[in-house]
Order: sequence, then structure tokens, then C-alpha cells
Amino acid sequence: MKTPGCTSRYIKCLIIFSLSLGLIFLLGFFRMKNKNYIISKSHKELLIPSTSCRARTNVMFLKTHKTASSTILNIMFRFVERYNLTVALPAGQLVHLGYPKTFLADFVEEFQAIGQNYNIMCNHLRFNALEVQKVMAANTFYFSILRNPIHQLESSYVYYKDSVPAFRISKDVNKYLASPMKYYRPADYKQNIYARNIMWFDFGYNNNAKDNKKYIQAVLKKIERNFHLILIADYFDESMILLKHTLCWDLDDVIYFKLNSRSQDTVQTLTPESKERIKVWCSLDWKLYLHFNQSFWRRIEETIGLKELEKEVNHLRMRQKELMETCLLDQEAVGKEHIKNKALLPFQSGAANILGYNLRQDLDNRTLRTCQKMIMPELQYMSYLYAVQHPHKKRKQLGLPLLWPSFQEKMQLPAPS
Repeated sequence: MKTPGCTSRYIKCLIIFSLSLGLIFLLGFFRMKNKNYIISKSHKELLIPSTSCRARTNVMFLKTHKTASSTILNIMFRFVERYNLTVALPAGQLVHLGYPKTFLADFVEEFQAIGQNYNIMCNHLRFNALEVQKVMAANTFYFSILRNPIHQLESSYVYYKDSVPAFRISKDVNKYLASPMKYYRPADYKQNIYARNIMWFDFGYNNNAKDNKKYIQAVLKKIERNFHLILIADYFDESMILLKHTLCWDLDDVIYFKLNSRSQDTVQTLTPESKERIKVWCSLDWKLYLHFNQSFWRRIEETIGLKELEKEVNHLRMRQKELMETCLLDQEAVGKEHIKNKALLPFQSGAANILGYNLRQDLDNRTLRTCQKMIMPELQYMSYLYAVQHPHKKRKQLGLPLLWPSFQEKMQLPAPS
């Protein structure tokens, strides 16, 4: 029997009914697709488990030195562009947010004490909670990253060899560590901050403070209050999976190509004695690392579990390999002398040979843009976002072998409006 009222138009009604079901399905699809991008209503929500997954779009990343933080900055910048967010960028011709000075809100371009809050902050700064809170929204998620000080100090030594007096006047990293006070002058802390407890300094504390148990415990508790999550560079892929889960982001939001890395021939081999000396010379950083390395793995066990972590890390690496095959000519990083497009040349420092990438020549425009952003060095990306976000401001003069508009033309990027 036909449906009442549709005797003469049965087929037409059936089509309308089918279209209605299709519309309902599409509305449900878009609702599901966009459910991750609801901003939390309060700071407290960030710490309360919820059955509904809400992507965090107000995020502050404390970028520490020589800890794979440039790779995370690239992830953050791509997230800004993907979801049309605002980012707190260095004012004027600054390339850092006032570093090594303790951060002030005025270091952010167009900051106003009343009104402007940014979604993302991720450039280098020396942490100052009260001033950062002036710039960021009340429900901002705070995270940072640490690295084993043994590897971190060796990396700093090579990278800052020409600019840090304590490094410059010593022959190599092992000679420096054999007698650091022969080269290091605490009074010259602004020049020598990279030579001792640099991560402690980045979090806003005195890197020359005495190793006092009560003092260290007080600082660790304060960092735990200020930061919701501390990642570990030595377990970078695991860190990205934990970050993805914690922020409720997609896998492609945390996918990466390693940036600001150096060639193996510039790595100095530490003696066993030097490794032990770093634990003493940088004891504040060492205890900082040990504490948050433990909390990192505890957080994984409580939220993801080791079996699920392993599965997701493998998935991330497969996706990374797929993108490298799609994007990269050599499918690996190359030395500065082999980078063909000088617009993609990373900033070079000290005795390090900072690696970069060459893109394949057969990419369509959409894929080219995606691949370019994944390999874009820190300074170039910051300068580009600055020009887009502040089109009426004078563009950054980076001292690189490229300037706007040549950079814009070489990268085939849209012109700032």
C-alpha cells in the first residue's frame, strides 16, 4: 500500500524523503568533524577529564633551547594557519619575545593591556607567568619540552661556539667540562647563559643558583602549577602522541619533519667522565629533567597506556614516511651546501652545519604549499606569519640571504593583504 497523500506522487515523495535523510547525515557528519574545535570555557576544564574531546586552540608553548623545540614551533605555526588562529609574535624587528630578558607583554606585537588575547604563543622567551597571562586567554593550555642535559649541553656547545665566551675560549666540549670555571664567568651570565643550566634559565629561574634541595623542590612545584604538560625530547615521537591526546588534536596536527638539526660530523663525542661532569655542572637542569621524565611516563601510563602508545607511534612514523616520500627529493635532510632553494636555508650558527630539505619538483600547487610549510625554517616562517598577521607593519629584516618580496616569490606564498 502506498503512503497516504502520495498516491499520485509516490516516486517524488520517495526522492524527497531520501534527500532529507541525506541532509540529516551530512549535518551529523559536519557536527562530528567540527566537534574537536570547541574552545574550553574555563581554565579548570583543562584539567578535568571529559567524555567529549575538545581540541585546545589556546596554547602556550615555552620554547626551550636545543630541545627539538624548533620542530614543535613549526607544528604550532602550521596549526595556526590550518585553523586561522592568532599567534603572539615578536614586536618590531625582534625575532624572539625579548629573550634573554624576562618576558614582558610589550614584547608582543600590537599587545594592548586591555582586549587582545592570542590563541598561540610559541617563540623563544624567558618565562614570566604574570606577563604571559596578560597576553593569553584564561583557558590557555601551557606546555614545554626538556632534553637530557648530557645531550643538550653538547648541542649547545657546538651551536653557540662562536657567541658564548665560555665556549669560544675552550678547545672542545670535553676540555670545557674538565674545568668549566676556568672558562665560565657567572658575572657574564647574559653571554654565558647557554653554558650552564639553560633550561632552568628558560623557565625563568637563576641558572647559577646553588643546588639546594628545598629550593629545587619549590621550583619544581611552581613549574607543575604553571605548566599542564612537560614533554621529553629524547622520546620525541612518544611526546607527539601524548601531546595529540592531551590537546585532542589530529595526527596530522603533530606530524613533522625534524628541523634545525645538524650534521653528524659536527657532533662532539663526550667522554664518560664528561657525561658525569654535566650532571654536576648542570645539576639544576639534571634534576629538572629527572623529575619531569618520571612524570612524563607516568602521564602516558595513566592516559594512553604503553601498548596503545607503541601502536600510535608506529602510525605516526608511517604517516611521516609517507609525507617524506611525497614531499622530499632526497627523502632526508641535507647539508646547507646541498640546499637548492636558498629561501629554505636554515639559520646557521657556530660550528654546526644546520640541515635543511629539498622539495620534489613534480608537486601540484596544493601539495607544494603543504610540503613547504613542513620544511620552512623558524625565522622564515615567523617572518611570513608576521607579514600576514600585521600587513601594515614593517617587515622583519632577518639578515638571511633572502628578503621580502623575493622570499614570497621563491616560496610561491600568497602576498600579505
